[in-house]
Amino acid sequence: MAARQGGGAPTRADIRLVITASALGTVFEWYDFFIYGTLAASGIIGRTFFPAGSPIAQTLLAWAGFAVGFGFRPLGAVLFGYLGDRLGRKYTFLVTIALMGIATAGVGLVPSAAAIGLAAPAIVILLRIAQGLALGGEYGGAAIYVAEHSPPGKAGFYTSFIQAGVVGGFILSLAVVLVTKAMAPVGMWDAWGWRIPFLFSLLLLAVSLWMRLKLSESPVFVAMRAAGERVRNPIAASFTHPGNLKRMLVALFGIAAGLTVIWYTAMFTVLSFLQGTMRVEETTAQLIVGAGALMGLVWFVAFGRLSDRIGRKRPIVIGYALTIVLLFPIFWAIGAAANPALSQAARAAPVVVSGPACRYSPFAAQQADACGRLLDYFSKKGVAYTKRTTPATVVTIGGVPVGDLSPAGLDRALAGAGYDLVKVTPPPRNLVAILIAILALGALSGITYGPVAALLAEMFPPAIRYSSLSIPYHIGTGYFGGFLPLVSQYIVARTGDPFAGLWYTIAVVGMALVVTLFGLDERTHGR
Repeated sequence: MAARQGGGAPTRADIRLVITASALGTVFEWYDFFIYGTLAASGIIGRTFFPAGSPIAQTLLAWAGFAVGFGFRPLGAVLFGYLGDRLGRKYTFLVTIALMGIATAGVGLVPSAAAIGLAAPAIVILLRIAQGLALGGEYGGAAIYVAEHSPPGKAGFYTSFIQAGVVGGFILSLAVVLVTKAMAPVGMWDAWGWRIPFLFSLLLLAVSLWMRLKLSESPVFVAMRAAGERVRNPIAASFTHPGNLKRMLVALFGIAAGLTVIWYTAMFTVLSFLQGTMRVEETTAQLIVGAGALMGLVWFVAFGRLSDRIGRKRPIVIGYALTIVLLFPIFWAIGAAANPALSQAARAAPVVVSGPACRYSPFAAQQADACGRLLDYFSKKGVAYTKRTTPATVVTIGGVPVGDLSPAGLDRALAGAGYDLVKVTPPPRNLVAILIAILALGALSGITYGPVAALLAEMFPPAIRYSSLSIPYHIGTGYFGGFLPLVSQYIVARTGDPFAGLWYTIAVVGMALVVTLFGLDERTHGR
């Protein structure tokens, strides 16, 4: 192994500090990024910053703001990838975490749209862009830094803590939200208490900077700099180095795209599905998803360690194949356990909406025709429906036509058919079943995500590693994963099928499976 900055090989204490500081920094940085998504799932972000004609439009606009941050991650990867390959790993990810913490706290200080109008969503979008730029440099820096400190045969195990740190950020975002809500007096949370988790990031930023300032530079970068082996333009070299473009394409379409849609489905889609479609009480849904994510951390470390023995490619390919087979059954099980009465009503008395056109736009304040307004009603209620084309506009519930198509008449018809749309708390036995299903999703995520930091670091030559890793990773995760909540929720809103959004995940994972199976070469390119 290369000498470290102070001379000699890193000691056990050095390695522990490297892993702890890098992983905790990753936890805190992803907390900053995910706190927005956690609150978007509860509707607060949409109501505060993106007022629109309907709750569905508010939710979609809030998720669009979530996606914007992901959309700018590739630009951050280019910028900070260049700096990481030219100036060093350590100082680059010090800059990224500072930018992330300041931008996150800024979101908590933005006045509502009711107070400052369109300036509110505009400022929030700008801050999300800053977060995206920062995150584009963070993951690659942390993953490479740990991988370049790892002794032979340990990279998968050591870097798996970086992968677990991403999940840890999501767990921490849920925990801070739940604790703040529990401590807030009645009415304070909705009024302004939800801003506290954003401001909490300043404390996390201070801890992260303190720990990372204690680190020395990566031994691989130190040796490379001493030997005069740094590349003048690592961005250009990433695309021109022999064989590197193919490796970047495999990293993008085969690795980053596949693993990220699985992970976001396992976390954000489950949370949104429980709170919205299945009408589970908000705090209960957040607690069960947080508990499942916390218990599922073991999968990331276990499969990262396993990849040191059996290779990186095999667990990823197996995880992709299992996801395609098991994703729908797992979500069906979650739905049946979360709200059995609602699931039974949907099976026994399916809703069918038919009309001559039935055009429906989730973003429209007012639908164009009567059939569209009926679809809007059922979408807002979270009630699954099937569309058909008929000369007249008709609604049937369990095969029985509904005579009164006003909202009040539809409410009575749904109640009479057994649809109870009040928020529920599942009994303990059902909560255990949901937890097991979330752990199964966590296993699918862990088997594909756990080995990836080591795999990506090993795929690329050291002189262009930061850039070559970060660019495809953040394009894949930013566009395929970051747009998942928006795309899947839009599919659900358009189709009326609460499970239809999962087809997006299946399609992306199917593509990733083919690319990884036939395109991934596990040969390493130096330490």
